[in-house]
Amino acid sequence: MISVLGVYSQLGTIWRRKHMASEVARPTALLSLNQFTVSFFAYLSFFIYGYSIEPFNHYIVWPRLLAAMLVMGILLEIWLDRKSRAARLSVVLAAASLVLAGAGLLSGETIADQGRHIATLLIVLVSVFIAQGYYHQIRLILTAGQTGAVDLKMSQFILLMDISTIAFALSMGVKEGWPLLTLAITSAITKLIIMYLFRWVNVSNVAARRRQQYTSA
Repeated sequence: MISVLGVYSQLGTIWRRKHMASEVARPTALLSLNQFTVSFFAYLSFFIYGYSIEPFNHYIVWPRLLAAMLVMGILLEIWLDRKSRAARLSVVLAAASLVLAGAGLLSGETIADQGRHIATLLIVLVSVFIAQGYYHQIRLILTAGQTGAVDLKMSQFILLMDISTIAFALSMGVKEGWPLLTLAITSAITKLIIMYLFRWVNVSNVAARRRQQYTSA
């Protein structure tokens, strides 16, 4: 739920910027479509896994569904703001995937026998995709010398979730908890970098020069 609050905070930032249209260039400026598309499918994949295992895992399912829906809202706002083909494709794929995932929930199919192996593979893949998605977001900030519509609270809230996940994984033991540990550490590192960049854009001369170039372009 901490992660959900973080995603909602990002969506709220976009809505506030929409109401400040005369003061900001774009409501979704510098938000990485890549990163939020990856985040959507990461949340959705855990949602699907949570309802597919036996017993049904409410802790995994409902917060991930809510987070996926909020991220889809962000993807929709990016498309409404940019009207790009890539943004439209992301929204269509996300919407179709959400409908299919909901149909899977109603079907009641389970994967109890293979659940553990699927969970391990899923977590490792999500770790790789998260690293790639946030790398793209970090590059956008570094190139522009500003954070744009990127919301600091989202990184802070998700970092808190990552810290709790690291503690949980360590309590399981490294042998059993290494997939979760990999996911949480990967996510935490990216959030720490983005949080540092919020300071960097305010104190760095390089950021100031890039910001000027980005604005004039």
